[in-house]
Amino acid sequence: MSGGWVYIVTNKANGILYVGVTSDIARRAWEHRGGLVEGFSKRYGLKMLVHVERFDEIGAAIQREKNIKHWPRSWKVRLIETHNDEWRDLYDTLA
Repeated sequence: MSGGWVYIVTNKANGILYVGVTSDIARRAWEHRGGLVEGFSKRYGLKMLVHVERFDEIGAAIQREKNIKHWPRSWKVRLIETHNDEWRDLYDTLA
């Protein structure tokens, strides 16, 4: 199995958060930005990629996503701000 990514998207700094997992972060971030997939992120306009983590194994990424989804919001905010304290959109940093 190939690797994967855990990511967090939002609508604004300290806004609504969505935690997801994907094997192709550039494609998935592009889908969020374009509102191309029906669901929670489209409904709330979550287009800013504010956190990404890379894993060599997709299973590890899936487990990390599940763990983060169960965290309190304050832990998720701390995770974002540890690496992205200005809540910059990281989309343009993707290769």
